[in-house]
Amino acid sequence: MKKIRIGSGAGYSGDRIEPAIELAEKGDIQYLIFECLAERTIALAQQAKMRDPQAGYDPLLAVRMEACLPVCRKNHVKIVTNMGAANPVAAAGKIKETALQLGIKDLKIAAVTGDDVLEIIKNGDYLIEEAGLNPSLLKDKIVSANAYLGAQCVVDALRHGADVVITGRVADPAIFTAPAIHEFGWDMNDWNLMGQAIVMGHLLECAGQVTGGYFADPGYKDMPDLGRLGFPLAEIIPDGTFVITKVPGSGGRVTLATCKEQLLYEIHDPLSYITPDVVADYTGVKMTQTDHDRVQVTGGRGKAKTDFLKVSIGYIDGYIGEGQISYGGPGAVERGKLALDIVAKRLKLTGVKHNEIRYDLIGMNALHGDRLSVGHEPYEVRARVAGRTQDMKEAVMIGNEVETLYTNGPAGGAGAWKMAREVVAIASALIPRTLVNYAIHYEVIG
Repeated sequence: MKKIRIGSGAGYSGDRIEPAIELAEKGDIQYLIFECLAERTIALAQQAKMRDPQAGYDPLLAVRMEACLPVCRKNHVKIVTNMGAANPVAAAGKIKETALQLGIKDLKIAAVTGDDVLEIIKNGDYLIEEAGLNPSLLKDKIVSANAYLGAQCVVDALRHGADVVITGRVADPAIFTAPAIHEFGWDMNDWNLMGQAIVMGHLLECAGQVTGGYFADPGYKDMPDLGRLGFPLAEIIPDGTFVITKVPGSGGRVTLATCKEQLLYEIHDPLSYITPDVVADYTGVKMTQTDHDRVQVTGGRGKAKTDFLKVSIGYIDGYIGEGQISYGGPGAVERGKLALDIVAKRLKLTGVKHNEIRYDLIGMNALHGDRLSVGHEPYEVRARVAGRTQDMKEAVMIGNEVETLYTNGPAGGAGAWKMAREVVAIASALIPRTLVNYAIHYEVIG
């Protein structure tokens, strides 16, 4: 029986690179997938593209390709990634340039475009789901609008012989399901099969999370050798049954617990997980530990896809000013409280306008507030003030007032830090899928 092995080489933009190399070298995989695109990431990439038409793709693209392309070509491993972000065509050109520098003489690179729907959103009548408002009300504050494409665009690129497929905003599971759809010739209207495929993609999309990263809790959920955590791979057969595993000897574990936690990660409704390709149903999923670091998964189901695609909208939502300073030793908490009180009075005195502001003692009450942070007296705390403003100058003043605590605040303040930045916020809308069309551009070496 034919089977394929798909490796997860990254779970976010800044993820480790060595586990991907290990998968390509020792994982006996046919596909290596880099899932590197978050909602905010693509909005920032669009801003970078506005400044430079040749920018807008993942900043680690060249580094990852330099590390992984040679071994992938040697072992006949194809690469699929969404590192194209806001500029897949320029990214494909960068991959070609990198490949030529590495001496690779035979390579076909596919760049998928069509997810950028900024003009459609600006000119249409669509509802931002979270806020119940029309995107047109944001006017010039919108910097990006990207529709979540499904697997078909990647399948088409693979069918035309691409060795590397680089996309923009494609649904995270879809870049994992596409190779299986291509290899096995799956009918993309077989909703139960597509639902099972989405389960596989979802388990792999966060890379090291399913092998013990983001899972470990010493004394409760111990994980071995997380310093060299192995990234996962899926071994898939034609009926959609798959096994999650990793390279033998790598760090972490693949267990029923790690897989079950990842299955429910970021899932609002396990009965109706809406993706561009299928509305997946996780409620019948069955997991079986078949061997050490091997979990077999069956039972994913699905319903017909919807007539709409989700659009991630990035927009400018004011500014954040922040400052921090540390206090240690006896009385650290009281000195930290006094520091926060001083800054609050200073901001009022100088007339700094803010929409929202927080005064926290990191190590004391920054995460869960005063009501839950009782019964202990830390030896050290870090005072933090963060405020949201409509003006960059006022955001800067917040950090400045924290810094002045060096000489104008309580004794022993150290390690002051300040920052002011523009806020890129994310909202979601739905548009008819009939309005979204993808295209594939090719770069060829040899």
